[in-house]
Amino acid sequence: MSYPPPVAAASTHAVPPAWRATVASAGPDAVPEAWLQTDLDADLAFADGLLWVARGVLYWAQGTHAPVQRWVMDGTLTLHEHDHHGVVTLQLVRLDAEGQPSERLAVWHCTLGRQLAARRLIERLQAWRQARHEGGAAAADGAAPQTLQCPVCASPMEPDEESCSVCTQVVQTPPTTRTLLRLWRFAHPYRWQLALGFALMLASTAATLVPPYLTIPLMDDVLIPFQNGQPVDWWLVAALLGGLLGAALLAWGLGWAKTYILALVSERIGADLRTTTYEHLLGLSLEYFGNRRTGDLMARIGSETDRINIFLSLHLLDFATDVLMILMTAVILFSISPPLALATLLPLPLIAWLIHVVRDRLRTGFEKIDRVWAEVTSVLADTIPGIRVVKAFAQEAREAERFREANRHNLAVNDRLNRLWSLFSPTVTLLTEVGLLVVWGFGIWLVARGQVTVGVLSAFLAYIGRFYTRLDSMSRIASVTQKAAAGAKRIFDILDHKSSVPEPAQPVPLPTVRGHLQLQGVTFRYGNRTVIQGLDLDIRPGEMVGLVGHSGSGKSTLINLICRFYDVAEGRILIDGVDVRDVRVADWRRHIGLVLQEPFLFYGTIADNIAYGRPDATREQIVAAARAAHAHEFILRLPQGYDTLVGERGQGLSGGERQRISIARALLIDPKVLILDEATASVDTETEKEIQKALDNLVQGRTTIAIAHRLSTLRRADRLVVMDKGRKVEEGTHDELLARRGAYWRLYEAQQRQAEAERERWKEA
Repeated sequence: MSYPPPVAAASTHAVPPAWRATVASAGPDAVPEAWLQTDLDADLAFADGLLWVARGVLYWAQGTHAPVQRWVMDGTLTLHEHDHHGVVTLQLVRLDAEGQPSERLAVWHCTLGRQLAARRLIERLQAWRQARHEGGAAAADGAAPQTLQCPVCASPMEPDEESCSVCTQVVQTPPTTRTLLRLWRFAHPYRWQLALGFALMLASTAATLVPPYLTIPLMDDVLIPFQNGQPVDWWLVAALLGGLLGAALLAWGLGWAKTYILALVSERIGADLRTTTYEHLLGLSLEYFGNRRTGDLMARIGSETDRINIFLSLHLLDFATDVLMILMTAVILFSISPPLALATLLPLPLIAWLIHVVRDRLRTGFEKIDRVWAEVTSVLADTIPGIRVVKAFAQEAREAERFREANRHNLAVNDRLNRLWSLFSPTVTLLTEVGLLVVWGFGIWLVARGQVTVGVLSAFLAYIGRFYTRLDSMSRIASVTQKAAAGAKRIFDILDHKSSVPEPAQPVPLPTVRGHLQLQGVTFRYGNRTVIQGLDLDIRPGEMVGLVGHSGSGKSTLINLICRFYDVAEGRILIDGVDVRDVRVADWRRHIGLVLQEPFLFYGTIADNIAYGRPDATREQIVAAARAAHAHEFILRLPQGYDTLVGERGQGLSGGERQRISIARALLIDPKVLILDEATASVDTETEKEIQKALDNLVQGRTTIAIAHRLSTLRRADRLVVMDKGRKVEEGTHDELLARRGAYWRLYEAQQRQAEAERERWKEA
C-alpha cells in the first residue's frame, strides 16, 4: 500500500483528476472553493473520499462512482474538527436554539497529514458564513484566522494547546429505547430458541386465560340454579373443576418451559455481549484508554451487561407476557360483553399518556445514575490498587471523604429520580382501582337490567383483575426498560468506537524479520503541539541505539510510534523495507520485546508471568529465560519457586525482582526488536548491576532501542541519538559526542555534577 503525500493546499479549484467527473456530476454550482480528500472510512480503514465546499454548500462523495451528498450550511449547521493521536475527525453538527450541539449528521476521518486541508475547508465555510452575516460577499475572500485562534470557531488558544475546548466537546446522543433493538445482533444466533420460547409463552398465556372463562358456566349453570332450588349436576361440576385443574397444570408446565428456555438464551446473549465488548476494548488504541477511567469501563462491562441480562431474562419476558395477556383478555372481554369491555379500557389512554411523559425523564435519569455510579466505582479502582501510596502518605481519611462525596452524589441523583418514580407508580395503581370500580358499578347496572348474567360479571371481574394487574406491571417495566436502554447505550458507546490505529485493508505478510528499522521524515502531533518533527533514523539489524534527551524531548513518543501504539502524522516507519502500517498490528508487535521502567505483573504464578507472551512455553524454556535474566536464583528462594503466586501488579516482590521477571518475559518470546524504556531508572546501584547483566543477555543479536535516565548505562550502545523538542540534534558514539562538547556533553556534565553533589551529601551525612 502506498501513502499519498500530505495535501499542501486545499483552496485551489483543481481537484485530483480521478474526482473531476464526480464533482461535475454535482452540478455547475458545485465548483470546489476548498476540498479535502479523506483517506479513512467510518471503520478507520484506508479508503478514499472527497469532501468539498462550494458557495456555502458542503458536498461529499464516498468514492469516485458514489452518489454525491450535499448539506446547505445555514446558521444551524457547523463543521467541527479535532484530532486524537493520528486521526483527524470532522463532525457535521446541527446546533440548537442556544447554539449548542444537538445532533450529529455525519462524521469523516482522515490522517493527520491532511489536517491542513481540513482546516482550510472549514475556514472557507466560516468565511462564507461571515459574508452572509455582514450582507456582502467581500468577507468570503477574507484571511484565515489568527494563529492563536481555533481554526474552527476562532476561540482563543494557547500556542501549545492540543485541542480547542469549544470545538472538541462531545455531541452527547441521548439514550433511546431503540438502542435495545441493536441487541438483536447478539440475539440473532439464538433466533430459533427465541421463536420456541415465544410459542411457549403464547401457549402458556392462553392457558392462564381458560379458568376465568370456565367460571361462567360454574356460576350460571351450577351455583345460581342450586340457590334457586335446582339439583347440582355433579358431572358438570367435575368436568369444570377438571378443566380448571388441567388449565392450571398446563399453564405451569408451559410457563416453566418458556422461562427456562428464554433464561438460557438471555444468559448466552449477555455472555456474548460481555465477551464482544471486552474483545473490542482490547482492540482499541491507547488513546481511548487515556481518556477513560478504569472504574467506568469496569462498570460498563460488568454491571451494565448484568443489567441488560436481567432485563432480557426477566423483565422483557414479563413485558411480552403482559402484552399477550392484555391483548388476549381484551379479545375475550369484547366477545363476552362489548359495553363492559369499553368500560374496562377507559383508564388505558391516561396510563399510556403518563408512561409517555415519564419515559424520557426516566431514561436520562438512569443514564445519569450510571455515570455517577461509575464515579463511585472509579474511586475504588483508583484507591485499592494504590493502597500502599494511600497509607504511605496517610491519606486514608481523604480517600474515605472522596468516596463519601461520590456516594453522596450518587444518593442525590437517585433521590431526584425516585421522587418522580414514587409518584408515577401509585398513580397508575390508583387509575386501575378507579377503573375496577367503574366496571363494578356498570356491571351491576347491566345485571339489574338483565343484559348480562352474574356469571358473566364474575368472569369479567376475574379477567379485569388479571388485566389491570398486567397493566400495572407494564407501567412498572418503564423503569427497567429505561435502565436497560441507558446501559445498552453505554455498552454500544464502546462498541461504536473505532481504533485510531487502523488495520490495513490489504495486509502485507511480514517475512522473516531481520530487525532493520528505518524512520523516514517521521512527524507526530498532539493537536497543535508537534512532538516529533521530521525525524530520520536508520537502525541496522542487531544494532543498539540509545535515545537520550531532556524530559519531553519525544523519546517515549518515538517508542510508541515504533510499537504502533499511535500512527505517524507524516512520514513512515519501515521494518526490513515494509511500512509497519501495511502489516497487521499483532503481526508486527509479535516481533517486539518491551521492557518498561515500571514492569507490570499480573496476578498469578511466577511461571505464568514469564510465559505471558508465550503461553505454550514449556517449563524448561521458562527456566532458561529466567536464568538468562538472572532471576532463577531468587525465584528458587520463593516458597513455591516458579509456582509462587504474586499479588496484583507484583506485590510481594522488589522492584528489581519484578524487572528481571519482565526481562525474562521479553527473552522468552525471542523478539527481533527490543525496546528498553528506562529499564533501570527506579532501582538502586546494586540491583542495576544485576539487571544490567540480564540486559546484556537480552540485547545480544537483537535490534535494540534503549532509553536510559543514567547516561552511563548507554556506553555499550553502538550509537546514541540526542533528541530535543522532537528533533534529532546529535548522533554518534558516547566518546564522539563527548568530544563534540554539544548537547550530549552538557547532559552528561549535568549528571556528573549531580552525582558528585549527592556523594558530597552522603559524606556530610
